[in-house]
Amino acid sequence: MRLDPTSRRSLLNAGTGSARVPDRDDRREAVVARPRPAHSYPGKRARARVPFRDRVMSSNPIRGIRRKKSSLTEVKIAVLGAPGVGKSALTVRFLTKRYIGEYDHQAETRYKHEVMVDGEPILFEVLDTCPKNDEEMPLTDVYNWADALVLVFAITDRRSFNYVRRVKQTMLDNFEMPVALVANKADMVHLRQVSTEEGEILAKDFECCFTEVAAAEQVGQVAEVFLEVCREVLSVRRKNKQSLLDRMLGGKTAAVKAYARGKSDSALPKE
Repeated sequence: MRLDPTSRRSLLNAGTGSARVPDRDDRREAVVARPRPAHSYPGKRARARVPFRDRVMSSNPIRGIRRKKSSLTEVKIAVLGAPGVGKSALTVRFLTKRYIGEYDHQAETRYKHEVMVDGEPILFEVLDTCPKNDEEMPLTDVYNWADALVLVFAITDRRSFNYVRRVKQTMLDNFEMPVALVANKADMVHLRQVSTEEGEILAKDFECCFTEVAAAEQVGQVAEVFLEVCREVLSVRRKNKQSLLDRMLGGKTAAVKAYARGKSDSALPKE
């Protein structure tokens, strides 16, 4: 036999030592009539203490679960050079401002780091390549991936100088992108095998900038290499975008001019 809510409450309250089960209105009244804490004052609503874990999630539940996709401008730079010229040292010096003298790379490494460039946040993606020997040239995939190249040789190793020359020659006919030529280990002048003039001549042949740096001692000059390459990439993108807009609007502009010319001709007095 089914009992209505009133009868069910009467039976529950009839037992010895049983408390009356409040109905929904009673519970609402109990919450409203809850006494005010001693430290509160009229006009201020008492706030319940929330555990720290719940407090963080309650402010924005999505923030703790899912991050918004980055909308930063990305610039991809490949660092190329013969083994032992200091490619990793230059890359890590730029990304962390620290210097690590020895690396044991068995494969290429890719880094991501956000840097402010002329007031704009840029997400750098730097590929530190790892050729096995002086004869191994970068794969075509590297050129297709990169927005710019940093070619590194050591002033103490003429073979590394010849290596970057071969790299540039292999990509010259098929790829066009900003390039920076960097002579590393400039602090080891007593072991120099490649002169500054040779580097400048090669850079002129490559039509790119040239810098001598010492990754072991310099931070600002190393960073400026990557920042300048980034600026060139952004400049090329702006020019390409403007050129595309000009081509898209060129046809419309010509049509508008022709229409305006036709209207003006029709307005001339007829003989």
